[in-house]
Amino acid sequence: MTETTWDRVDGPRGKAHDSAAHDGAAPDRTRVVPDEAEEPLDLADSSRPGLWPGDRGTLPPESRRALLALLRGPYLSAERHGDLWKALLRDADAIVARLNDVYCDLVVDIDVGVAFVRNVELPDGAAPRAVRTAPLTFLDTAMLLVLRQHLLASDGADRVIVGKDEVAEQLDVYRGAMGRDESDFARRVNASWTNMDKHGFTQRTDVEGRVEISPLLRIIVGPEQVAAVRASYERMAAAGGPADRGETDDASETEEAS
Repeated sequence: MTETTWDRVDGPRGKAHDSAAHDGAAPDRTRVVPDEAEEPLDLADSSRPGLWPGDRGTLPPESRRALLALLRGPYLSAERHGDLWKALLRDADAIVARLNDVYCDLVVDIDVGVAFVRNVELPDGAAPRAVRTAPLTFLDTAMLLVLRQHLLASDGADRVIVGKDEVAEQLDVYRGAMGRDESDFARRVNASWTNMDKHGFTQRTDVEGRVEISPLLRIIVGPEQVAAVRASYERMAAAGGPADRGETDDASETEEAS
């Protein structure tokens, strides 16, 4: 797996940019507003100076859509968003520059075929947060780990489908440490299952109760999440469950575009 911010990825830039160079010179976008005598502007023609009168953007339409998809989140997929993925690789430098302008960075995994946006961290910690942070409960994070285990056990399968009951059974080991009865724990599992879809970690399928696991989990779930769940589990087991039996069992956080 190759997880990196784009400025450290060299492979795709070379091929995409070299091929673009052989296809001809870059479009002339020096004139922003067309002359009145010109024919009506074709919005689908990226070789024109702009997509609308007064447009000062320089990215072609598909690259703009790729940038917008990244900002909306949760991620861009080579499999699901083929045209936008190609546009991302072709105009990666320009897209990253625009993301950097709003204190965001681009994370790309070429092997997995996934890209997403995250907030940058400044040395003084004063960077504005363009991407909002969503807190994850202990059980949310534990469910992420279970889903990731299914991904890793799939041996590179294109799609990994898992059922809610199967995941809930694997999570049952945490019920005693959390100090929850069966019905309360089932309610919390249901809430975490909903959060997985909300944050883009799973995709619904045609079969009720079964989802496709997002390849994003190969990137964002790492040793720190595993350590957080283990530490929380051990702390709760030693204390007999969360002290106030409330929503205090947060273990980590994730980012989603605002």
